Amino acid sequence: MKKIFFLFFVAALAACNSNNVDTIVHHAKIYTVDSAFTVVEAMAIKDGKIVAIGTNDDITGKYKADSVVDAKGAAIYPGFIDAHAHFLGYASSLYQVDLFNTSTWEETVDRIVAFSKEHPEIKFIQGRGWDQNKWPGKKYPTNELLNKYFPNTPVVIARVDGHASIANDAALALAGIKPGDKVVGGEIETINGKLTGVMIDNGDAAVYAKIPSPTKEEWATWLKTAEKNCFAQGLTTITDCGLSHQDVDLLDGLHKSNQLNMRLYVMLSDNPDNYNVYLKKGPYKTDKLFVNGFKVYADGALGSRGACLLKHYTDQPGWGGFLLRNKSHYDSLANVLSKTEFQMCTHAIGDSANREILTIYNKYLQPGNDKRWRIEHAQIVAPEDFQLFGKVNVVPSVQPTHGTSDMYWAESRLGKERMKGAYAFKDLLKQNGWIPLGTDFPVENISTFKTFLASVVRKDANGYPAEGFQMENALTRQETIKGMTIWAAKAGFLDKEVGSLEAGKKADFIILDKDLMSVAEADILKTKVTATYLGGKRVH
Repeated sequence: MKKIFFLFFVAALAACNSNNVDTIVHHAKIYTVDSAFTVVEAMAIKDGKIVAIGTNDDITGKYKADSVVDAKGAAIYPGFIDAHAHFLGYASSLYQVDLFNTSTWEETVDRIVAFSKEHPEIKFIQGRGWDQNKWPGKKYPTNELLNKYFPNTPVVIARVDGHASIANDAALALAGIKPGDKVVGGEIETINGKLTGVMIDNGDAAVYAKIPSPTKEEWATWLKTAEKNCFAQGLTTITDCGLSHQDVDLLDGLHKSNQLNMRLYVMLSDNPDNYNVYLKKGPYKTDKLFVNGFKVYADGALGSRGACLLKHYTDQPGWGGFLLRNKSHYDSLANVLSKTEFQMCTHAIGDSANREILTIYNKYLQPGNDKRWRIEHAQIVAPEDFQLFGKVNVVPSVQPTHGTSDMYWAESRLGKERMKGAYAFKDLLKQNGWIPLGTDFPVENISTFKTFLASVVRKDANGYPAEGFQMENALTRQETIKGMTIWAAKAGFLDKEVGSLEAGKKADFIILDKDLMSVAEADILKTKVTATYLGGKRVH
């Protein structure tokens, strides 16, 4: 009898405690981003997951919690997900020379000189962010000025898109680069028998191979700083494109030692070491890390004229860019990956590169498949090739701020006719009915609100152009929010865990001081993230 009473008591106690949760959020405007884009007032959270959503009365009447958040009517969205970025690259860039938005080559070198004085301990100087299209003449410089100030210290600085670099003679000598050297999938510029320091795409690989590897302690410091900045932007999951298996081990270790919290979807870079390690054991998944794709490069960037075009560049007759590898490489890789669970995620900018990769994808994928192979960027697509996305469910992964960064000079590269298939997000959305959005940071700013502005309004931070850039391809506010949340999650097979605020999903959400679904255009970039929650815990 006593045993029966005890069991009844335990069951009753469990029933009573079943309504106890960790956190209740109420009096909010919660955009769940579920299939109906439902808006609710409150939610209950326990053990890092959402238990229930509903009205204020529903949630506060049924559940009890020690932590209660009164949102006071504020807008709440799922944590933003960047569908294409370089988290490790951004972390390391925070401790390099910031060369973004320099207006001349001389200003660029001045920043490097100032950095070297502040950091005399650095023996190999790196920087990133310069863009010759913003300088007078819009031409690549030569490295004489770098050699003048740094005759002995090696210096290499990457273009904003990472597809071109300039090195001084000390760095070139250290790498063993000589005038006339040729590189597959790249270019080492020589003028009048002399190296200029300019290297395109694979041309700079030998220089970067000579840079000393950071210590684990340095990486931990850099990544924690990067994470803090990303949480402040409302980012709770980031797709990191093109890492080594050693990078994955580093991130996994930092996660497991609780030094890093950011959720990461990782694409491994296209090299034999990564295939040797991961093709044997398959995708790797933890609560905060998912290694499930391979990042492949078809061509370079439009800004450095490395994008592979079907016809020559309008502003450089006789030149059409190039593929970074032989076509057989992409075909054989697609054949191998088609037999695995891994996603093939290929960087393709130019219309020729997009056609080549899409044709190969269509060779190995079947209509109706759910492998979610991706084209990263899909910047310029020939009109007749758009259907190659939808035919076999290829995912176009795009970055809205690329359009507003390139709009000043893209037409000079492509001509008016080809621009119709450039940065064509609406046309790409129509192929599958969904499209993931990212930034490609640190190529672009990490700002989630700049992504939203560029997607919906298609203007830069200064409101240019007044009429918007190719507005026929603007996305709606709802489409943009989906692209930054549930569709970005879906692009990495994470949509059953994150990307929307529904019962059973991880409680990753953000509170904003303005509502992106209704905020005036002029105030989009004034929006602030007042709080970021990861797994129900406040991290910003």
